[in-house]
Amino acid sequence: MSRLPLDFGCGRLKLAGTLDTAPGTSGLLLVSGGNEVRSGAFSGQSLLAARIARAGFSVFRFDRRGVGDSEGENRGFRSSAGDIKSALEAFRAIAPQVERVIAYGNCDAASALMLAGGAGCDGLVLSNPWTIEENESGEVDTSPPASAIRARYIEKLKNPREVMRLLRGGVDLRKLARGLSKSVRPASERSTLAREMREGLDEFEGPVRILLGTGDRTAQVFEENWDSNDPRIARCEGAGHAYVEPQHRDWLDRQVLSALRG
Repeated sequence: MSRLPLDFGCGRLKLAGTLDTAPGTSGLLLVSGGNEVRSGAFSGQSLLAARIARAGFSVFRFDRRGVGDSEGENRGFRSSAGDIKSALEAFRAIAPQVERVIAYGNCDAASALMLAGGAGCDGLVLSNPWTIEENESGEVDTSPPASAIRARYIEKLKNPREVMRLLRGGVDLRKLARGLSKSVRPASERSTLAREMREGLDEFEGPVRILLGTGDRTAQVFEENWDSNDPRIARCEGAGHAYVEPQHRDWLDRQVLSALRG
């Protein structure tokens, strides 16, 4: 295995990429979420790429326009379909042994892949997709949905230590009251973004996995905006947004490798 930094074209612009080489005929295209560079938060994507390459699969990751080492204007995930398609073309060109490309995206990278109808990839692994929309002030509400708050309080009431803590006055009652008031809010209307993502994904004919960390607020909001019985969903109990705990990271690796081997 070797790691090769490179540049590739996206229209008239030059984007930065990195290829981790391996002999397998399936490869992984890593799409970064948010404004993260291709190494990912805390080098998470770089480390994931190395693990997948050691397992025998080439991995290509890149900085979209206006992010990291890439040229151009950062116009957000909704405008990144061209970046993803250009990265896929570059991947296929530089690793001609790769006959099948699975794309992995976390957060709004997953959303971008859905909006783009898979962007020409052969399979998708979509992790904690972003369905939260801005309000009129341009802000986003990242608080957990009412169903998640209720589930949290139910779990606490099952724990004798938490009950004793409440009885002994070890709980901030004002904070408890705010949480309880949020827990009885009616379910919010499904977001327009989620509808657009669903329509885009409906156009995709390849295999799809939707990975959700049950401890992640973005995933919790996604479930409020999606069919929770979707058979493509796999849940990692207790995992946060970036699967930083060793057991959660191992679970993610298994899901990605299973998709590559499928």
